[in-house]
This record gives sequence, C-alpha cells and structure tokens, in this order.
Amino acid sequence: MPHQEEEQTFRSYGKEEGEHYAKRRPDYHPSVYKAIINHHTYTGGKLDTLLDVGCGPGSHAVRALAPQFSHAIGIDPGEGMIAAAKTLLATEPILTKTSESIRFQVGSAEHLEKIVPPNSVDLLTASHAAHWFDMPVFWKSAANVLRPGGSVAIWASGEIRINPNIPAGRAIQQTIDVFWDRYFKEFIVPGNEMIKHSYADLLLPWTIPEPVEEFEKDTFYRREWSPSESFFDVENSEVDLDRWEKMMGTGTPVTRWREAHPEDAGTERDPLRMCRREIEKLLHEAGVEKGNETVKGYTKGVLLIFKRK
Repeated sequence: MPHQEEEQTFRSYGKEEGEHYAKRRPDYHPSVYKAIINHHTYTGGKLDTLLDVGCGPGSHAVRALAPQFSHAIGIDPGEGMIAAAKTLLATEPILTKTSESIRFQVGSAEHLEKIVPPNSVDLLTASHAAHWFDMPVFWKSAANVLRPGGSVAIWASGEIRINPNIPAGRAIQQTIDVFWDRYFKEFIVPGNEMIKHSYADLLLPWTIPEPVEEFEKDTFYRREWSPSESFFDVENSEVDLDRWEKMMGTGTPVTRWREAHPEDAGTERDPLRMCRREIEKLLHEAGVEKGNETVKGYTKGVLLIFKRK
C-alpha cells in the first residue's frame, strides 16, 4: 500500500503561482457537485457549514458549493494558495446563502480543530487533495469536527486520456505516453499513483491501524465516472493546445520537473512544449489546418462519501 507523504509542491507556491494554478486548472463538471449535495442531503446532512480542506486557490469546489450553505470555509496548508484565494474572492465574490463571504485561512487536514469547533461542520470536502493527507490523523480530526449525520466527500480524477476518435487520436496518446515516461516518470510520487488508481489504496476510517468508529462502514458511497461521462467541465469539448498545455502543466510531476530544470521550464526545451509540437505535427499530418489544432480528452473520476454516526 503506497505511503501517503506530505505534499510539498503546492505548499511552496507563492501567491502568483497560486493565481496561475487557479486560471489553468479546470473545474469539475456540475454533475460532480450535484452528486455530492444530493447524497449529503438525502442521507440527512444539513446545509449549515461547509469546510473545504486542501482548497488551493479556492477557485473550484468551495466556490461551487458555498451558495448552498450558511457558512463556508476553505483551508490549505500553503500560504501562497490562501493569498491567491483571497485575491480571487475580492475580484470575483462568492457569497453563501446567508450573504456571508467564504472564509479562507491557512490550515491542515490533520488539525481541523484549530479551524472550527467540535461538532460544527455539516459537509467536509477534499477535491484532488486527500492523497496528500495523513489519513489516520485526518479521520480522527474529521470525526471530531463533523456534526452527527455530517458527510465527508472526497474526490479526484484519474489520468487524462485523449479521445481516440479525434484526428490522430491514438498516435497523440502514444506520443504523450512516451514523453511522460521519458521525462516525468521519475517525478511521480505515491500520491500521484493513488489518484491514477482511483483511490483504491486510500486509507479509509475502517482500514487504518486504529479504526475511527464514528464513521459508518455500511453507508459508504463510492461512484466512478466512466470515460463517456464528463468529470471536468472541459471534457467532451475541444480545447486548443494552449489550454491543453496549461492544464497539463498544473500536474505535480510536470511542476517538479520544471523546478529541477528552471532554465528550460516554459521554453522550447520543456518536455511539455516538445510534446505539444509533436501533437501539432500529428494533427497537421492528419489534415488539420494550422491554427485549428485542438484535442479532446476524458478522464475517469471517483467520488467517495462517508457518513458520521
């Protein structure tokens, strides 16, 4: 079972890097948020307080869900990410259903008691973040701050794959695989593998060494999005290669490669840029005119929901 290590890449982001991440990372499809709220409320969950853990620059999950709650809080261990979240909130305000603004502050998944009082949270969310948590400590902390009947919703995407039906689709995917294996493989850590395998190895409240009995095993909910469904809001629609390159650049293996090769990052020697050039060549050979280069992708997503007794 992979060891969940402390994430350092996003933690070290400054405010500007956090703002770039917010602009380049795609949001989740509305069906993901709908599934979370529907299951939470159907199983008796209330809509008073939302706590989004590992919120990053606060550009997605907490903003999408906050209008349905009376209070909304986003926390992240990265000071740069929280600074970016506050800047975004100032320029693009999002209010809760009580006209209260989202509250952002630095905080970790393992010490939620420092953020909110015990028995005060109705829905605790973690989007594309739980693979960096110390899960045994997190589950104990989550059980402490959740109200009885509250929910923990954890979700993540798998690998982004190219639709084989687009021009040169299979060749493009093969090219991406070759570049990924050649340049980024050594920068993949266990947390990356965990999302690749749809959280099959994520430690659950009843699989950790000291089980947290406050969570109901019998009502555990797991849903996977198939390749024919949209998990991100850009799926099943074409994106140009500028958008593709920016999206792929938010991945931690790419970020780590660029940190190790700062002189080449973002230049024509950057592997992601080289991969893009190969994709452009394949599209041109398939009859796509210059200036019209686009790709379609899909990913499998997974959502896990846990209920507090």
